[in-house]
Amino acid sequence: MEKNNYQGALQHPTGSGFNANSTASEVIKGIDLTGKNVIVTGGNTGIGLETTKVLAAAGATVIVPARDIEKAKKNLMGIPNIELEIMNLIDPLSIDTFAEKFLASGRPLHLLINNAGIMWVPLQRDNRGIESQLATNYLGQFQLTARLWPAFKKANGARVVNVSSYGHQMAPFNFDDPNFEHREYETLQAYGQSKTASNLFTLELDNLAKAFNVRAYSLHPGSIHGTELARNADIELFKQLGFFNEEGHIRAEVLASLKTIPQGAATTIWCATSPLLNSIGGVYCEDGDIAILDTGDLKHENKLGTSGVQAYSLDESYAKKLWKLTEEMTGITFHVN
Repeated sequence: MEKNNYQGALQHPTGSGFNANSTASEVIKGIDLTGKNVIVTGGNTGIGLETTKVLAAAGATVIVPARDIEKAKKNLMGIPNIELEIMNLIDPLSIDTFAEKFLASGRPLHLLINNAGIMWVPLQRDNRGIESQLATNYLGQFQLTARLWPAFKKANGARVVNVSSYGHQMAPFNFDDPNFEHREYETLQAYGQSKTASNLFTLELDNLAKAFNVRAYSLHPGSIHGTELARNADIELFKQLGFFNEEGHIRAEVLASLKTIPQGAATTIWCATSPLLNSIGGVYCEDGDIAILDTGDLKHENKLGTSGVQAYSLDESYAKKLWKLTEEMTGITFHVN
């Protein structure tokens, strides 16, 4: 019986040869995805766009669900093997409509890359009353994956890649008050909780899905220059964190530590395609390899250099508890069978 990654049992780098400077194109070199069907959420901007380009260039058919179709058309223009659909991750009906259309095509799904996400937003709630970062960054992932499950089983070998973040280190999942109804809202606590949830979902999904030759991975893409993730951020918060100086300009040492977009997409591509992961799943990755478990003794040179994965986001009991809670919050029973 294959091992699972509960408590971080499999969090050991593979020696892939890649690092923080590796690009998505370098990671996928020599891999042919002809005949593979891929869905990339948020695949029309930032690292998602780079992910889409690289996968399409390798021969995959890439379906990109997007909120803003016109913007997506513009950004994806000229890229071969692309299909564009409408979907908004904070709208459950939108997710169902998209998934139903894909299932109706009868195609297998070889890769789902849950890349889309939000950060730095003020307190907002969806029409269910759920905090927006939790709804978008995690519950949307869960619902989309659950609805597409029949297509994964058809693939005879599929992967789910959840783009998480080192931000999971900012907060464990708060089972007592996930929606900030009884505590003061802090945007980074909400973000961290949503990414911890994504890691726990990955862990449990892989444990359940591996029997059907479906594996799951979560990852930290790196801190990246040039994405839209910080478009809603308060500049004062960046100053407090030490990323910006008093004049409101990004500090030179911070800028120097950021990845380019091609570097930022590399770990996603590695998780999606690396043969080194053929018999392992449920792991959290970074810099083109499996990350190490942070037991509290890792030295972090700066706030952007955080690495490793926290044990609380790979805990078996939390993963099972979260799965049950998620089914209650979404009204979706996800039977992996």
